[in-house]
Amino acid sequence: SLLRFFVLQKYAYPADELMPLSCRGRVRGQEPNRGDIDDSLGMFSLTLIDTLDTLVVLNKLDEFEDAVRKAVRDVRLDNDVVVSVFETNIRVLGGLLGAHVMADLFYQRGDRMQWYRDELLHMAKELGHRLLPAFNTTSGLPYPKVNLRYGILNPLSRTGTESDTCTACAGTMILEFAALSRLSGESVFEEHARKALDVLWERRQRGSDLVGTVINIHNGEWVRRDSGVGAGIDSYYEYLMKAYILLGDNVFLERFNIHYSAIMKYISQPPLLLNVHMHNPTVSVRSWMDSLLAFFPGLQVLRGDLKPAIETHEMLYQVTKQHKFLPEAFTTEFRVHWGQHLLRPEFAESTYYLYKATGDPYYLRVGQSIVEKLNAYARVPCGFAAVQDVRTGTHEDRMDSFFLAEMFKYLYLLFSEKSELPIDIDDYIFTTEAHLLPVSLSTTQPPCQHNNSDTVPITQQEDLFTHSCPSTETLFPNNPSFAKTIRDSYKYLTGVGRAFHPLPVRCGHKGVYRVKLVAEVSQTPEDEEVVPHVVQLISPPFLGRTVLTAGPAKFGMDLSKQEYGVKGSIVKASPYTACGPIENTVELKGHIALALRGDCMFAAKARWLQEAGAIGVIFIDHREGSSSKETPLFQMVGDGDSTEDITLPLVFLFSREGAVLTAALEEHHNVDVLLLPKERQLGHKTEKPISMNIKLRLAHEGELEEGADRGPTLEFVLEKEEVLLKEEEEEEPSGERQSQQQFCTKATEDNRSEPCSADSSETPTSSSGPEPNP
Repeated sequence: SLLRFFVLQKYAYPADELMPLSCRGRVRGQEPNRGDIDDSLGMFSLTLIDTLDTLVVLNKLDEFEDAVRKAVRDVRLDNDVVVSVFETNIRVLGGLLGAHVMADLFYQRGDRMQWYRDELLHMAKELGHRLLPAFNTTSGLPYPKVNLRYGILNPLSRTGTESDTCTACAGTMILEFAALSRLSGESVFEEHARKALDVLWERRQRGSDLVGTVINIHNGEWVRRDSGVGAGIDSYYEYLMKAYILLGDNVFLERFNIHYSAIMKYISQPPLLLNVHMHNPTVSVRSWMDSLLAFFPGLQVLRGDLKPAIETHEMLYQVTKQHKFLPEAFTTEFRVHWGQHLLRPEFAESTYYLYKATGDPYYLRVGQSIVEKLNAYARVPCGFAAVQDVRTGTHEDRMDSFFLAEMFKYLYLLFSEKSELPIDIDDYIFTTEAHLLPVSLSTTQPPCQHNNSDTVPITQQEDLFTHSCPSTETLFPNNPSFAKTIRDSYKYLTGVGRAFHPLPVRCGHKGVYRVKLVAEVSQTPEDEEVVPHVVQLISPPFLGRTVLTAGPAKFGMDLSKQEYGVKGSIVKASPYTACGPIENTVELKGHIALALRGDCMFAAKARWLQEAGAIGVIFIDHREGSSSKETPLFQMVGDGDSTEDITLPLVFLFSREGAVLTAALEEHHNVDVLLLPKERQLGHKTEKPISMNIKLRLAHEGELEEGADRGPTLEFVLEKEEVLLKEEEEEEPSGERQSQQQFCTKATEDNRSEPCSADSSETPTSSSGPEPNP
């Protein structure tokens, strides 16, 4: 990494970034405009400032002192350029503060930097004042951009027309701004950062305790209501936890714990982390994840919640093993959604935290794989180049400053002993850009006269607010590699993936508005989602009495269109996983095959078995103990290619149901089964259910008086504390949707409820949807 730093100085300085393929610096305005990406470039030698404290961690103290001299001498902050408030804060302000803390430490020690007179702190204070105009909004949330010279709303500023910002953009200011206030003695920075956090907290959805992704900076209304832990929200949660560690303010811990409880309740589906609607958290809004969520296992380690951290990290590692790098976004099937890899450091960050927490050498091997892949697939003569598409390995002429600021810092710390470091790393907290701020700031009295953050009402269980977490050495004294037992549960993840399942619907929230609604009931055709199927054993001695619940497939023969299902004798495929040419084709031909889940896709297995002459396939889960009574049914889906060539009927049994079937085969050798939808099983007499389409509207005065002559109606009393005017329209990749009419009310002076404007919107339907992989 030191070599890369000298390459940067040789080819790129004083430009903001190095272009590793062109071997020259990227100067804003002299290269093709890349849109918002260029808003991190402010003509302030971005990569130099972002990398200063990395040189200290690498124990390159002479180089650090030279680089500080260069920054003090050359960097100017009054440039007429529009920059991202968020990126400038975490990269430049954070870089100046981290470097100042290191320079001041060496000055206090007396062994170097004796010429230093807080020049970096003065630069940080100047930059802070240049960012402050962004907070000039009615809500207190900052504008997303600011002109370093002209601020906001100046005729020359070329910014100030924006109306919204991301949650992370507004909520990732407190570490840098509070540190600046406490180091400089000027309270204004910390006050503004706290106010922004207060607004986000107040605007959380009170029922789910989740926040959205994009918010209006003027009125505080949510613009995008999808909620997750990845792009757009990630560092908001991170900074609540780290603000508590850095500043010692319990308010931040209490808020974080409430949010964290909601995340684990709604978003976490181990090992996946899937976005949901903040107002309707039982609805998953997409079936893919972005790479920025890779920081979350590290944050869970900070909180002391190791098990889900290990699970999610292992899932991410399996994705990197499959694609060499973590794609910018990937599906729940672990396929590439967006192929870019920008040399992001979040996965390395979580790897470092997990190794530090567990001491498990497994994470050293993970780190080694990161280094090897960087050298093999990203290293170029003038640096390290981002990967344009992990599927092709093509490079992009781009090396963001965070690569040197974060990636090398975490990798170096992963493999270093504490004695090799010039500082005690445990005395510092990492910002989201991995800049070092001393935890001793918690003992520094904030310069403001009062705490702007209100105390959180303690409405949750007391254990949410515990201030310490149990030691893993205490919990597992005889098993130092306990993490392995957790990882082993996910050893089948490579190329397998899983789908997301909706969470159970929870109760509404009692409030103060009482609304009388009328439900008008009409019959509509049943809208089937995951239709349960069965494997019914019909040969003696079972005679139809043994019925095993099975999941269907979204490809192959549609059993719902077969009047009498498909009947046949069962035969175990060889090999049992059916991931290659079938060896027992003679026995299998004309029979229904049994095949074990795992090692390859469902569609691949089906093709091999169809080629061998099978007339149907029953897949059996490889996970021990799984059961349809405990796990939601899912629909098997194809492998992304056309599956029209597959004409077999396909069903899926969990392992307990599968064990009944295989035991019957071993005992009786000749077992006939019937594959069909559950409602058509032999001996099962049911009428087709009637689905109700319920439309809610406000009742007119006196409409439901006794004796009123109406058709079939249902009367509801809705009690709710707050009113949602309009849900954001989101679309799941499947495109399946259902219409839903929303209502809101307002109280009049005579305490009657009147309807207020509310638009209809559409919300994705959700069911135990397709699980894509074997």
